[in-house]
Amino acid sequence: MSAPLRHVVGDWGDLGAEDKQVNDRALVEGTRISSACRAANGTKFWIITKHDRRTTTVLLPEDY
Repeated sequence: MSAPLRHVVGDWGDLGAEDKQVNDRALVEGTRISSACRAANGTKFWIITKHDRRTTTVLLPEDY
């Protein structure tokens, strides 16, 4: 499954347990959601969806 699809279905990737709980609460409270994943070449990247769910951004290490 691709990283963006994992993010959409609530698989938060390489986040720690506390950050995953924050995301689970964000689904109910309407706050920002983030995921951390690795590309096939091992590069870690982050997927962040704003609180209003209108914008999702992918950040590479040099952007984070």
